[in-house]
Amino acid sequence: MKISKETKIDLFTRMVKIRTFEDETHKIFMAGKEMPGFLHLSQGEEAMAVGTCANLTFDDAIYTTHRGHGCIIAKGADLKPMMAELFGRIDGCCKGRAGSMHFADVKTGCMGSNGIVGEGMRLAIGTAFAQKYQKTKNVTAVFFGDGATGTGAFHESFNMAATLKLPVIFVCSINFYAQMTHKSVHIPIEHVADRAAGYGAPGVTIDGNDVELVYEEVSKAVKHCRAGKGPYMIEGITYRHHGHFIGDPCNYRPAGELEEWLKKDPIVLYEQKLLKEGVLDEKRIQQIKEECKNLVDEAVAFARQSPQPDIEELYKDILA
Repeated sequence: MKISKETKIDLFTRMVKIRTFEDETHKIFMAGKEMPGFLHLSQGEEAMAVGTCANLTFDDAIYTTHRGHGCIIAKGADLKPMMAELFGRIDGCCKGRAGSMHFADVKTGCMGSNGIVGEGMRLAIGTAFAQKYQKTKNVTAVFFGDGATGTGAFHESFNMAATLKLPVIFVCSINFYAQMTHKSVHIPIEHVADRAAGYGAPGVTIDGNDVELVYEEVSKAVKHCRAGKGPYMIEGITYRHHGHFIGDPCNYRPAGELEEWLKKDPIVLYEQKLLKEGVLDEKRIQQIKEECKNLVDEAVAFARQSPQPDIEELYKDILA
């Protein structure tokens, strides 16, 4: 598959935007004054989010985990309401009610993040069923990690998606830790993508830090799903640079493990590749980084000027 220069620059830019957003949110959160709740960051996993979402339109849907900022930014959501949501402000994408773990931005096809491990898959097959029932040719991608593959939600959802031939792409980012538990402790097989065969569906394992490889594989998955052939599973081997949550001491990680994975940072590797290919030069790379920083700074300023929700907001949008 030949990837155009424009697409390569777009992939790089989306990854830099995610990293810049999360670097800034990390700094603000650690100051302990403006962001309530928990913060779960996806730094290190940007290639999985971007390589997937770059194949999708706003009419396609995604569901993410509690570590979902990257996927939602990759899908094209506006940074301003995202940042305001983290600040708990009324101009947030969910009016300040969702916080970091429950983002949604329906207009861009971001149907919701989910703090309950694996449960996004149950929601995803509902959306995929609607897509098939309405003959839209749209697809749904659902993101999850190591831990979710051992839940009933994974097996039940995959079974139903395969039985009904629903257009679902199961995107598993293997970052080796389900909270603080290493993959080797709770998964008895080397590659969880092999489980797709049990449901008669394709399942592939790839380098989740190679954004072009992810992009190419998801392109195949999208074509498979749009053709009405049922679900497709992609397992990307990657690594989260931070702990399970910000503040996690990470004392369960072996010494030197993070340092080894930092050498495989997807953004650093792709920047080097694009420089070598002549797709970008140092000046253009710096320009992209500055543009992303300006967007994030504007989002922070927007969040800070957004009002706190009034007490009356507690009684709105409640269905019984």
